[in-house]
Amino acid sequence: MSKSSYKGVSKVRLVVDNLNTHVVSSLYRAFSAVKARALAKRLEFHYTPKHGSWLNIAEISISILSKQCIDRRISNLELLNREIGAWENEYNSKRNTVNWQFTTDDARIKLHKLYPVF
Repeated sequence: MSKSSYKGVSKVRLVVDNLNTHVVSSLYRAFSAVKARALAKRLEFHYTPKHGSWLNIAEISISILSKQCIDRRISNLELLNREIGAWENEYNSKRNTVNWQFTTDDARIKLHKLYPVF
């Protein structure tokens, strides 16, 4: 991507996870104050949920797609695209949500090696 890719754009929306470096203050560590401020004015941060990742949601959606739509032999790419498009329209019209049930307490039990006790 070239430097001029976003030249005419007033705001750039960034969808990021909650990693501690995905914050405006990181710009000031990487660039001069003037450059960092100019970038900060143009960036709009959108954070994924702390308790679940957009990648999890994408994986769940792909799993549902494969079970509900493409769990059979489809003879050509044109038909595949039509089938997926129809499924996608119906799926999105239902405005489904993800019900996260894996809590921090569950994580501390299941992933106990990653959560040391002090």
